[in-house]
This record gives sequence, C-alpha cells and structure tokens, in this order.
Amino acid sequence: HTKKDLDGFRKLYHRFLQEKGPSVDWGKIQRPPEDSIQPYEKIKARGLPDNISSVLNKLVVVKLNGGLGTSMGCKGPKSLIGVRNENTFLDLTVQQIEHLNKTYNTDVPLVLMNSFNTDEDTKKILQKYNHCRVKIYTFNQSRYPRINKESLLPVAKDVSYSGESTEAWYPPGHGDIYASFYNSGLLDTFLEEGKEYIFVSNIDNLGATVDLYILNHLMNSPNGKRCEFVMEVTNKTRADVKGGTLTQYEGKLRLVEIAQVPKAHVDEFKSVSKFKIFNTNNLWISLAAVKRLQEQNAIDMEIIVNPKTLDGGLNVIQLETAVGAAIKSFENSLGINVPRSRFLPVKTTSDLLLVMSNLYSLNAGSLTMSEKREFPTVPLVKLGSSFTKVQDYLRRFESIPDMLELDHLTVSGDVTFGKNVSLKGTVIIIANHGDRIDIPPGAVLENKIVSGNLRILDH
Repeated sequence: HTKKDLDGFRKLYHRFLQEKGPSVDWGKIQRPPEDSIQPYEKIKARGLPDNISSVLNKLVVVKLNGGLGTSMGCKGPKSLIGVRNENTFLDLTVQQIEHLNKTYNTDVPLVLMNSFNTDEDTKKILQKYNHCRVKIYTFNQSRYPRINKESLLPVAKDVSYSGESTEAWYPPGHGDIYASFYNSGLLDTFLEEGKEYIFVSNIDNLGATVDLYILNHLMNSPNGKRCEFVMEVTNKTRADVKGGTLTQYEGKLRLVEIAQVPKAHVDEFKSVSKFKIFNTNNLWISLAAVKRLQEQNAIDMEIIVNPKTLDGGLNVIQLETAVGAAIKSFENSLGINVPRSRFLPVKTTSDLLLVMSNLYSLNAGSLTMSEKREFPTVPLVKLGSSFTKVQDYLRRFESIPDMLELDHLTVSGDVTFGKNVSLKGTVIIIANHGDRIDIPPGAVLENKIVSGNLRILDH
C-alpha cells in the first residue's frame, strides 16, 4: 500500500513542481452549451421502465467517508455524528439503500471510501449492520506526506504514522478515488459482477439519495450514446457563491473551482448571473470508463494546493485533487440541473439545526421537506461561536424550535432555548459579552430582535 501511495504522490508532486501559473486561462472559459446541462424535469419526464430492478442491479453506491468531525468539535469520523433521531449519517445511508434493496428486490452494495483517519473507527461500527440487507465494502484512499512550505520537501521522516508522525500525513482529497478504487481491486470485482455505474457523493450530503430517473437516463440514453460521467449541479443562491461551476473549456465540459480562478476574476466567478449553477458533488460514473482511463493513466485533475499550519506552527501544503475535476477526461459527459433538495450538506451546526428541525420529515433514511413549509427554500441560519461544537449546540437547545415559518435566524453569544420555542420570519438574538439570554419555553418569536440580558430562573 505504501509503495502505491508513494508512487501516486510522486506523480502529483512532479506535476506540482512543473506547473506554473493558474491551471485555467480565464479567456478560454465559456458558458456550457445548452444541451450539455439537462434540466432534471426533462430526465424525470421520461418515466421509469418496467425493468427498473435490473437497472438498479447495475449500480454501486460509493460514499466519500474520509472526513473527520473536527469542524463540528467532534473526534472520529464525521459520518458517526448523530443527525436525526439518534441516527448518524452512516445509519441514514444504510437505511436508504436497504429500503431500495427491499422495495425492488435488488442487491445494490454500499462502498465507503475511508481515509487512514476514519478507517478503524468506521470498521468497528460496521458490525452493527451485519443483519441489514446491504453489502458494505470499504477501501482506503491514499496517504500522502505533507510538504514543508519553505523547503518544498516532505515533512515525514519515515513511513510510520503513529505518535508524532501522524501530523506528517494527509488524505489527498476525493479526486484520489479513481486510483484507490482501482488499486483496491474492488473496481474489477464489481465489473465481474456485472455492475456498470457508481453513484459517488459526500456522506454528509443528506440529499444525495439514489435517483432512479437519473440512473435510467444513464442506462437507456435517448440517443443511444451512453454518458460516462454525469455531474448533478443545482442553481446557485447567495450562500453558494464559492461552489465549483461547470464551464465549457477547449470543447469539453470542465469543472472550475474558486481556487483556480485568477484573483482579478473572483468576483465575476462568484456572480450568480454569469455562473448560475454549482457542483453538488453527486456524480454518476461508468466503471468501465474508470478502468480504461486508469490503465491509460489518462485521468487529468487540476492540483489543489491546500495550505495548513501544524500544531507546532510549521506551515505546510497539501496537494489534493477533486473527484469532479476528472469530468473532462470522460467521453460524452453531462450535467443535470437537479432540485436543490438533492444538495443538503451538513458542514456546521447551523446546517444540523435545519435537518433536525420540523422543516424535514424522515422516511426510510431520506429527508424530505415538510409539506407544511410554504416556501421551497430553507431559512438562512447563522449560529454564533458558542454553538460551533456539537455538544455545546445540543446543550443550548432543550428541544429543536418549530422553524416551519422561519426565513432567517441569527444567534450570537450565550443564548439557550427552552422547550417548544417557535421561530417565524426574521429572528435575531444577540447576547453581548457577559450577558446571557434564555429564550423561555413555549416562546413564539416572530420578526423579533432580542438583545441584552434575559434570564428566567426557577423559584
């Protein structure tokens, strides 16, 4: 494993040393042609064939499970954080696929791409799914050495990664999936079993469920020419200005990330009018195409240089790649503009509040927007730094407020919420330094600004 990892690292490192300047020439970026991004409604309108089970049996679901819950103050894999009724991201994923397999009498497997950070903890927990109707496989993404920013030399002194040297290594982004999946032997195993497509998504995107209409479009394409790569994109809102976007570049669809954009054009890149869509990182990819391109060494992804500072203060860089950037290497690729509901990532406790609330109902592992919500969009929620860690966040809510009629919530400072609070319209709650605000049980706040000190004591 180590030898394969270091071979991969060497290739990436050589490219990093050779390439100068930005990886895209801004002048060559064009809007993608009309037919290269299809509206989801059009794909759905084709309906489903009678043999949907045989179509489903050609699918493998892959979840990117390399991330830790550190940004939410948790130790261990992010996928093991409780999201809804004690269910973790992983529980919900297994429930979704088990529901598919039972409903259609199919055998859709789940594959987790772990990193050396998440592998051990994830494998321990997998035993609890032994009786589920889902075969679960895992493989590890590579482990690359971090690079000293000044000397450009690897920080690691040897290949061990215990004790002090754990900080010297990192998983190189999800673009590593192609090589790692191929090297693990799973790719060949699935091809031998007659599987044809993988559906890849982030495990923390609760909207990324298997969509039968998209799968059918892949397997039975209208013009007889199969797509090797489908990227689900969705319309940008003001909150998504940093998301990568699909463009036409030198005659091919190409994913452009904000990190690749020259500084002078960043505002143009963020404009909602010029680039209307962004990548959800829900991807449908042909297994045979991955094998072919991997063997030809023909998958080309831009290098993302990610600067980090280690605990001791050493500045390092990590060379990473993104899975969606490979779209330009595949034949006949396509974007599908999907409803926003297929992009429901939980990156912060503000996101967690939304998915735990009555805005969503849970059915067979899938979250759907409550029919009682009158607007199709979710409220904008900003919780302050006292809520960053999951355990602090949970401590501050005696129960999750009713948010069906909420448009905007900002909370800052030492604030707690009693049971059965209702939030409507725009609510802003600000406790200044040294103050504390307890929102009393049963309170209804509609278009209110609460500030200063508000404490309710039991007598």
